[in-house]
Amino acid sequence: MSLIEAIVLGIVQGLTEFLPISSTGHLRIVPAFLGWEDPGAAFTAVVQLGTMAAVLLYFREDLIRIGRAWLDSVRERGRRRDLDARLGWYIVLGTIPIGIFGVLFKDQIETGARDLYLIGIALIVFGLIMYVADHKATLRRQIDDVEARDGFWVGMAQALALVPGVSRSGATISAGLFLGLDRAAAARFSFLLSVPAVVLSGLFELASIIHGDESQSAGAGSLVIATSLAFVVGYASIALLLRFLVRHTLFVFVAYRIVLGAIVLALVGSGAIH
Repeated sequence: MSLIEAIVLGIVQGLTEFLPISSTGHLRIVPAFLGWEDPGAAFTAVVQLGTMAAVLLYFREDLIRIGRAWLDSVRERGRRRDLDARLGWYIVLGTIPIGIFGVLFKDQIETGARDLYLIGIALIVFGLIMYVADHKATLRRQIDDVEARDGFWVGMAQALALVPGVSRSGATISAGLFLGLDRAAAARFSFLLSVPAVVLSGLFELASIIHGDESQSAGAGSLVIATSLAFVVGYASIALLLRFLVRHTLFVFVAYRIVLGAIVLALVGSGAIH
């Protein structure tokens, strides 16, 4: 992988990880548009560590507070009623589905699921789902109102994001909206829930690369550059999206997904990209 490719893909990852437009889909689409090789699922998972570092930094106070409260609730059952302790348990609950499906379908995710035709369809279909979720949202519940069922269903939605083109944030935010959360609460819980899954996935793929268990076209230098840029750009993207959702709907992202999905399908159908 060249320096230019590492820079471009790092920026793409940072911009698209938290916006509901699918970072994994874009890390497959952008190289195809530019005539580059597919960087692969392992590269995608490792570079996601940069954006996860951005989440850890941005929500560090929340995560430290939740982590401490959760540990206290393990020792003292009475503490499980506290909001932070409950959020900790819901994050654990919501991480289970993606862990199970990630292990069961690892080979399919790294091969067949990266098909551009599938990505184009996923962009359009889940863009429409986002539109329905946003249109039907009651927006009555805030982060304080999150319950176990929210953790489970948002976690199930997160598992769908194993398919490139779906979008982790798009699926989880939509699930939160369907459950009655307001946009800011849905986005906040989405970001917090993403931490365990993406960190574990990235560390697993990084270990595979270090031990030579994965064929990888990107060198160590390219990974460092791409991951660092993903961190910087990703941090800015979190702040941007949280501010945006306070006053705006998801329509701009829905429109972007549908247009991009249609372009991808047209180019794949014509044989212009593959």
